[in-house]
Amino acid sequence: MEKLEKTLEEWREMLDPEQYNVCRLKGTERPFSGKYNETKIDGVYHCICCNEPLFDSTTKFDSGCGWPSFYAPIEGRAVVEIRDMSHGMIRTEVVCAKCDAHLGHVFPDGPPPTGLRYCINSVCLDLVPRE
Repeated sequence: MEKLEKTLEEWREMLDPEQYNVCRLKGTERPFSGKYNETKIDGVYHCICCNEPLFDSTTKFDSGCGWPSFYAPIEGRAVVEIRDMSHGMIRTEVVCAKCDAHLGHVFPDGPPPTGLRYCINSVCLDLVPRE
């Protein structure tokens, strides 16, 4: 996959302030505030920064954590997992494989078949409904 690289200034011009804060500065949206937290629409979730397909709605589940949760990315190379030691915790950050946008974190407390919970900020996603 070819990387999409832009300067922070180019990202700032392209994204709204909340998207920029979360995707480029590794912020987070408030729990239960995101537009996709309770969405049940059938489709594919794409990266808001580069439009790369990231998660399929068939892997979305209600974890109760306040952010959209998925048990697997759309394919093995859609996201990259990075050790995150910020905020006095050890977590696994999830970023878009194509543009390195911060998406959220993955935790080992999800449902079968993977046992994983990809906890993703709605503001990082664009849902493309299936026809």
